[in-house]
Amino acid sequence: MRSVVLQSSRRCPHCLLPLRWCTCAGLRAITCPLQIDVLMHHRERFRPSSTGNLIHRALPGSRNHLWRRERRLEAAEIRVAGRELWIVHPAGGPVPRGVAPEEVQVLLLDGSWREASAMAREVGSWGRSVSLPMAGESRFWLRAQQDGGRFSTVECLLFLLRSFGLERAHAELQIQFELHVYAGLRARGSKDAALEFLKNSPLPAALPELLAQFDVRRPRCC
Repeated sequence: MRSVVLQSSRRCPHCLLPLRWCTCAGLRAITCPLQIDVLMHHRERFRPSSTGNLIHRALPGSRNHLWRRERRLEAAEIRVAGRELWIVHPAGGPVPRGVAPEEVQVLLLDGSWREASAMAREVGSWGRSVSLPMAGESRFWLRAQQDGGRFSTVECLLFLLRSFGLERAHAELQIQFELHVYAGLRARGSKDAALEFLKNSPLPAALPELLAQFDVRRPRCC
């Protein structure tokens, strides 16, 4: 099947997907007591697969900061007064116990593994570096996760929400993430992979009408 992404079709300015597969009808705003910031490599900004963009859409209180090697950011541009800054990175220490989410600002690094490593070197001294106890297989089927134990930016946030016991925010963001991946697969023409993805997804129960619309719509030519 042809990939709609390869055609000259109009894209949604919000989710960046072709209008045929726009996910905005399923978007639900999520409230969360954590202050969530994403340090995004500039190459991620216009990638439809970017989960950093997804976080910003789904959590209105979150913030995105663009990282460029030639333009260094200052800690003061990101830090929020009254909260401890946690920088999520595999080389960090364990998540502290007994800390209220209202006291924490989390900084997620959004880019390839090499890009995230470069960003971590620059911002590592700005706060507490933490590593999340992540296990299982990534659901980020839009990109190849070369090694086991590697997860997308939004999956890191999902693990963090669960570690704080924020189950409602976790469940709501999980649905948004699953929709993001499913629509991305459909936009690429990977219908079989998309159907396989749905087998272990909460989407059919959470957003059945939107999934049905994806199946009856016809591609737009402009």
